[in-house]
Amino acid sequence: PKFVAARAHLTRACRGYQDLNRLALRLLRPGGTLFTFSCSGLLAPELFQKVVADAALEAGDDGGPIDAAIVARLGAGADHPVALAFPEGRYLKGLSCRRHH
Repeated sequence: PKFVAARAHLTRACRGYQDLNRLALRLLRPGGTLFTFSCSGLLAPELFQKVVADAALEAGDDGGPIDAAIVARLGAGADHPVALAFPEGRYLKGLSCRRHH
């Protein structure tokens, strides 16, 4: 979902994305792949990656980390160009993450 309607909501949105990904990673079996996306233009791809990494740090049964790795960075297709003057047009960002055994 688009959690960031304005810059003032960015911190709250990051917590929401982190909670969603933490819960998803807890459900993911070892060897499984998580595909996670954000369509919030105000959330930079680097920050989204940090949010997912923070979720993995909290996702273990004991509240500790789970071992996962980014397999691919994903986004909109080539038929969705981003205007140089409007970098927020690169709103769709995603990660494919594999949970290790």
